[in-house]
Amino acid sequence: MFADREDAGRRLADLLDDRETEADLVLGIPRGGLPVAREVADRLRAPLDVVVASKVGAPGNPELAVGAVAGDGSAWWNEDLVSYLSVDDDYLEREREREAEAAREKVSMYRGGDPLPDVEGKRVVVVDDGVATGATARACLRQVVAGGATHVVLAVPVGPPSTVTELESECDDVVTIDSPEAFGAVGAFYRDFTQVTDEEAAAYLD
Repeated sequence: MFADREDAGRRLADLLDDRETEADLVLGIPRGGLPVAREVADRLRAPLDVVVASKVGAPGNPELAVGAVAGDGSAWWNEDLVSYLSVDDDYLEREREREAEAAREKVSMYRGGDPLPDVEGKRVVVVDDGVATGATARACLRQVVAGGATHVVLAVPVGPPSTVTELESECDDVVTIDSPEAFGAVGAFYRDFTQVTDEEAAAYLD
């Protein structure tokens, strides 16, 4: 569907522009969300910053997120998945501490200060390169909402319908280019889904 993240960002920016979306601030979710968010921020003529969360993978399957830890240390758990996989509390606490440290390191690298920029009273668009379970996006959205943003939009190129529907309860609007029923992984919708390094991601910031 998308040539690469920049292509996805331009097409997402087109969609947001068509919907006359206004933003005082665009927040990219590192790392893969930054190339997409850069295109969106430029089109909406808004400054670009980051909102950080680190996902917690399931035992033996790190790509399957059972939750996420935000840059401020707060955690969100997918209780249904945790119960279904019988994930014990010791594992969750151990991983929460580990991912909280990872989130703090990301905040230090990208922002060098508070976990979140000042969002109070602002219209904020949160951008990632796609969602699967939505754990990371959910943790990020909750930070922005708790920070006092007046209007919050999640913009992603692609995500499964069930996740998109769930995320609609976390913000004012979710904008996607496509939301196919047959959904495997975000990378399957990109011809080039090369991993973005922290250094490359940081270069997209203002």
